[in-house]
Parts: sequence; C-alpha cells; structure tokens
Amino acid sequence: MSAGPGAGAAAPVTRVLGFAEAELPAALAAQVAALEAEAWPGATPGHDPALAPRALLLVTADGTVAASLALLFKDIRHAGRTYRAAGLSSVVTRRALRGRGCGARLVAAARRELAAVPGLDLVLFSCDRPLAPFYEAAGFTRLPGAVLVGGTPEEPLATDGPGFDKEVLAEFLGPDGPDARAGAAAFAGTRIDLHPGLVDRLW
Repeated sequence: MSAGPGAGAAAPVTRVLGFAEAELPAALAAQVAALEAEAWPGATPGHDPALAPRALLLVTADGTVAASLALLFKDIRHAGRTYRAAGLSSVVTRRALRGRGCGARLVAAARRELAAVPGLDLVLFSCDRPLAPFYEAAGFTRLPGAVLVGGTPEEPLATDGPGFDKEVLAEFLGPDGPDARAGAAAFAGTRIDLHPGLVDRLW
C-alpha cells in the first residue's frame, strides 16, 4: 500500500539514501518506524526478508528523514509468463514537510533505481484511488479494472475486497518496456496473483 504527497512550497535541501533494509542504520530505522506509525497507527515496521526489501530515504541536511519508502521484489506468474516484479511499499512523507515535493522526489528516485535493476520486468503496486494521479504524474500507468491479489493463496487479500477503493499501477521495464500499452494490455482488467505473503500482504 502506498501514499504520496503533492507538491507545494519549496522543498528543503535533501539527499536520497538507499540501504538493504537489514543494513538500515538504527537511528534512521527509528525515524522511519515513527513516520510509518504516524501514517498507519498500529502497523508493524519492517518487511518480509523474503521480498529482499530495500529502503529509500529522503534525508535533510540535519539528518531528518523527510520521506521514506520500501522497494520489494518477487517473481509472479501471470497469463502464462513469469515476471520479475518490484513494488513500492510504505511510501510516507513527514507530516511537517508534506506539500513540498518530497514524495515526488523520492518516488522519482525509486523509479530510476528500479530501471537500473538487471532482469526486472515491471513495477507493480496499488494505492488508494485519490493517490493514483500522484503516481501517474510520477510516470506510472494505471491498469484499468486490474485487481491485485495479495496475501497467500490460502489467505488472499485483494484490492477489490470490502472497504477497499484502490487502483493498480505499473511500469514496464523488460521486453514490454518500449510499449507500455502492450504491457498494460496483459494486465488491465485481470486478477493478478501477487501473493507476497502475510507480512506485506499487498506490499
């Protein structure tokens, strides 16, 4: 699940830092956990190690984490083909810095990093419907009618479940990359078995 702010006042001076989640320094990890707890009270910080989580942080000159997100990775099977997929998860901006383009800068950095991952076929994730324009502006493509099925086959969690109002978005990086419409055609209007497990149920 993802969230992103809009752009507004001038952004603070920042830099993007990336870490394998297991190597995230404790002081930064504590800030990320606090941001996530503020955005999603009761949520447990951290991600399933099986998804090779990578943390990206937007950090100000004084060491404050302005925004953070996680990149998660998994092979998925869809329409008779196996794809190496990545997803954006836990996208959050510090409340005091929202509206200054911090989220947009961090998501742009995530797109650049993912585009450089060898063998990665697509980025695939869902977001609350009001946030879809933010991710579209960042370069992702909506998949109309697509449903992302998370959880496990035995305990699924789908984006069309009760109480959800979500959009599924993607970016095609592999053979379908030159023609995003062709890639989207294989996914739009379908149910996509993501099944990342019971920790990052919809990543």
